[in-house]
Amino acid sequence: MWNIPNIITAFRIFLIPIFLVIFYLPYSWAFFGAAFVFWLAAVTDVLDGYLARKLEQSTPFGAFLDPVADKVMVSVALIVLVEHYQSIYITIPAVLIISREVIISALREWMAEQGKRGTVAVSQLGKIKTAAQMLSIMGLTWQFDTWMTYLSYACLYLATVLTLWSMAQYLQVAWSDLSENAG
Repeated sequence: MWNIPNIITAFRIFLIPIFLVIFYLPYSWAFFGAAFVFWLAAVTDVLDGYLARKLEQSTPFGAFLDPVADKVMVSVALIVLVEHYQSIYITIPAVLIISREVIISALREWMAEQGKRGTVAVSQLGKIKTAAQMLSIMGLTWQFDTWMTYLSYACLYLATVLTLWSMAQYLQVAWSDLSENAG
């Protein structure tokens, strides 16, 4: 159960409170420090999946823990950014992204119960969405300069569009199963 990829995933969960503490520190370097911690978490997300495949150490526990770590880290960061910016321009995308994650997680669980989990597997579009999401969160956290902030907003809106698009794709694939069992 505690192979290298799973330890790296658990480390990502360990980084969540560190991200929070650093973000709220009253020092000039706090936003950069929090962005660095988030970057480190993003790197571990790529690394644990790569190592699980390369070392042939994929486990059911890792398949459970990895998406949990991702969704909690992103959700926590988005909630912190909503509170920090107090702007509808951050709040609406954050609500849409977090809501999509809940909906797709529930859909995957339901499809797994139907024996069709593979029909709602992670797509290439989901990986692009995740990259845009991670870049936007890092930039909005660091707030280095105005250009970075604007680029981060653009990435956040790109991530939001891709979030909705990928959700529509997942729902379209599962629609016949959902509607068949609706009544």
